[in-house]
Amino acid sequence: MANIYPKLILDALRNVRYPGTGKDIIEMGFVSDDIHIDGMKVSFSMLFDKANDPFIKSVVKAAETAILTYADPNIEIKGNIEIRTKQAESAKPAKLLPQVKNVIAISSGKGGVGKSTVSVNLAVVLAKRGYKVGLLDADIFGPSLPKMFDEEEAQPYLEPIDGKEYIIPIEKYGVKMLSIGFFVNKNDAVVWRGAMAGNALKQLIADANWGDLDYFLIDFPPGTSDIHLTLVQTLAITGAVVVSTPQQVALADARKGINMFTNEKVNVPILGLVENMAWFTPAELPENKYYIFGKNGAKELAEEMNVPLLGQIPIVQSICEGGDKGIPVVLNENSITGMAFAHLADQFIESVDKRNAEIAPTQKVEIHTK
Repeated sequence: MANIYPKLILDALRNVRYPGTGKDIIEMGFVSDDIHIDGMKVSFSMLFDKANDPFIKSVVKAAETAILTYADPNIEIKGNIEIRTKQAESAKPAKLLPQVKNVIAISSGKGGVGKSTVSVNLAVVLAKRGYKVGLLDADIFGPSLPKMFDEEEAQPYLEPIDGKEYIIPIEKYGVKMLSIGFFVNKNDAVVWRGAMAGNALKQLIADANWGDLDYFLIDFPPGTSDIHLTLVQTLAITGAVVVSTPQQVALADARKGINMFTNEKVNVPILGLVENMAWFTPAELPENKYYIFGKNGAKELAEEMNVPLLGQIPIVQSICEGGDKGIPVVLNENSITGMAFAHLADQFIESVDKRNAEIAPTQKVEIHTK
């Protein structure tokens, strides 16, 4: 029995010609370099220009035959040969954070709708459930994370790792976080052009030791700007959460934000909408609901745009107090808002899992060889 090694497989596959050109599939770059060998079991990926290439099945069958003929008749193709498209591969942004499973954009069409409040409390809920969570304050011109975590005096330090110095995120309530607010005077305005702001964000992402994360939440600036495009082009974003109030003015901007992410040039899926300030509930009358900004506006927008409604967060005095004191309201799990954010977390996790299931490899061709 011969020893199996990648070059043996590649040499065998050079005997397979692509019908469209007559050239061998190695020369044409149809075989990726991820050949895995375990004893006599072999698995690898093949890259085609289009998912509907009419020669996919015949080429895969020819590849199987070539491996058995020119390498070893006892080789077993392990599980499957994975089929991917070159177009899809080239469209993927470079993955700066390979140890991060899910990168989530939390955005809003306009300011003042509670996007940062949602980001902070969602991050803390996820951390309390045992997930590894990172939170980046990408609002360069109005950073709020240091205040909302009561860490305005914190100063991240640098630590050498493998010959390079990395920023060590501040950690609180189980959440790793960074913000430009940690590096500037809290009373000073950040007066930067777009390119400077974009470069600063890239440093907070690429030059920080985020470690292994299940969720990396990015608190985007409000609106649609070049910072949004910079982040989308820098990271492979799993999906976006859009925050809005029920008010029609806010909903009009939320609609624009959704359209920005789903634009074919950006192509980031919407995980869902969050309706913040959905109603006002007085602490002394917890059963009462007063719809001071309108009723079910974001819910109706979610239905109109065919995206999930992840949750409705009421206005209560404790949310404002918690944000100002740096004590997230979700730390009180039995409060009205604590339960609302718990429901939001449930829906969020479900939406992310569903998205990940949808982006499984486009097509797999099962090959079973004895």
